[in-house]
Amino acid sequence: MSQGDTTAEAINPPQQQDQQPGLETQMHPKPEFTPKFPGNGRLEGKVAIITGGDSGIGRACAVLFAREGAEVALIYLNETEDAKITAEAVRAEGKDPLLIRGDIGEQTFCDNVVGKVIEEFGRLDVLVNNAVEQHPQDEITDISPHQLQRTFQTNIYGYFYMTQAAVPFLRAGATIVNTTSVTAYRGSATLLDYSATKGAIVAFTRALSANLVDKGIRVNAVAPGPIWTPLIPATFDAEKVASFGADKPMKRPGQPNEVATCHLFLACDESSYLTGQVLHPNGGEIVGG
Repeated sequence: MSQGDTTAEAINPPQQQDQQPGLETQMHPKPEFTPKFPGNGRLEGKVAIITGGDSGIGRACAVLFAREGAEVALIYLNETEDAKITAEAVRAEGKDPLLIRGDIGEQTFCDNVVGKVIEEFGRLDVLVNNAVEQHPQDEITDISPHQLQRTFQTNIYGYFYMTQAAVPFLRAGATIVNTTSVTAYRGSATLLDYSATKGAIVAFTRALSANLVDKGIRVNAVAPGPIWTPLIPATFDAEKVASFGADKPMKRPGQPNEVATCHLFLACDESSYLTGQVLHPNGGEIVGG
């Protein structure tokens, strides 16, 4: 990329992957996940679970949370090499992460995750529901029952299952941060089932915040726009990847470390008067009225 060249194609040249949820090791250039600022102890003494913690936004959250003092558990589906790289980045911040592989769409797995975290760290303070999958289709009739089931199983059932497992161990002052999407607000013509799950996450966030507020547990969400993560080349063809983010006011995709700061803010006490809210790191797109 030439000096000062921030066009979408310069940032994300044409490329494509043939598996979901995608591998960061195969991307070029690599997404930017390293925190931009020194830590300030915002999560000192806290323990966080991050689903989809192997790459993309999850990786950026894991490293940033570790820099801010948290112990982190990284939950991932099958991206073992990506998870190892994230773990090394977390260790570079002085923390030894707990890596757990499995499918959050299975309730028993989510129960086991929380059990292992409590056994390892003795407490749980932050849950980041972040794992996702998406499968574009031009027509609603092209969405198979299997695709519909898988998309909902990962994107919303997994959020429910992880939350159900975590809540009995969360104390007053704990936080839950859900990753939704700009598509929850403006839709996507080719991501019908994905957009539906992201809208469900917004509603889930608002309802859960009301349900848990008397226990002193805050629940908020982050709705990213076009972010340069493995999900992009794993979802779209090379031509679409090359123009990804170019139609936004900032004319480029965002980087994971530009989103993780929102998760951090909602996870720590700096957002102590926010619950049931959604932050929008999306490159300048105005959504939600």
